[in-house]
Amino acid sequence: MAVKIRLRRMGAKKNPFYRIVVADCRCPRDGRFIEEIGYYDPLKEPAVISIDEAKARGWLQRGAQLTDTAKALFARAGILKKPVEEGQ
Repeated sequence: MAVKIRLRRMGAKKNPFYRIVVADCRCPRDGRFIEEIGYYDPLKEPAVISIDEAKARGWLQRGAQLTDTAKALFARAGILKKPVEEGQ
C-alpha cells in the first residue's frame, strides 16, 4: 500500500482551507484517509500552517511520500530542514 501525505480540501465554495492527511494513494482527494496530521488556511493573513511534527516524522520514517504541495508546506513550517531521528 502506497501512503502519501497530502491536502484534503474543506470549507465552502471560494472559501477553502485544507487538512493535511495521510492517505492511501488510491483513495480520492477528499475521500477516506488514515490520519489527520495538521491543517493549512491560505486565506488568513499570514497563511496559517499547523502540522503535528511528531506524527509527520513518524509517517515519513514509515515510508510515506509527500506530494509537491505538502512538501512545500513542510519546508515553510521548517519540518524538512531538521534531520529525521532513527529509533523513534
